Amino acid sequence: MIAHLRGTVHRLSPTEVTVDVQGVGYKVTVPPNAWEELQEGQPCMLWISPYIREDRFDLFGFPTKAGKDLFEQLTSIAGIGPKIGVELCAATRVLAEAVSEDDPSLLSGIKGIGKKTAEKLLVELKALAEKKPGIFGSAGARDRHEYDRDAIAALSNLGYDTQTILRALKDLPKDLRSTEDRVAAALRSL
Repeated sequence: MIAHLRGTVHRLSPTEVTVDVQGVGYKVTVPPNAWEELQEGQPCMLWISPYIREDRFDLFGFPTKAGKDLFEQLTSIAGIGPKIGVELCAATRVLAEAVSEDDPSLLSGIKGIGKKTAEKLLVELKALAEKKPGIFGSAGARDRHEYDRDAIAALSNLGYDTQTILRALKDLPKDLRSTEDRVAAALRSL
């Protein structure tokens, strides 16, 4: 089984890269935040979680072993496939906040997660956080801009993925007071 790949990065479409390992290219799906950090033509090392089914053999890669472990824990939850698992791995701050606030509505703002799935997922995430404290990493200091639930929901309804939304909200000026102002400013930056 493939445990990790070390080679040269060739970025493809968002969330997909090819890692060239001594002349052999491995197509790997990575979380959006990892894709942005990987530099075209630069060496990298990705921890790999293979996803094997009757009709497919996909590789999912993560810059850290902790990211790979989180992905594997998430995809072991019924109803969470690898595509949603990768999306969730890019939103660890949202996962940590949803668990700490016991609020499934935060999870329903993530692409591919509906209301019922969010409620079920929250129960699973709380159990996972009890078994493995710190699995979501350091959520850091919370900022109202970054976690304005209404702004996240509005941008998610417009079709933006969670990682893009969080990055846009994080980069907004601190003096914006209302959700409407934050959404408008985020849309201008996207």
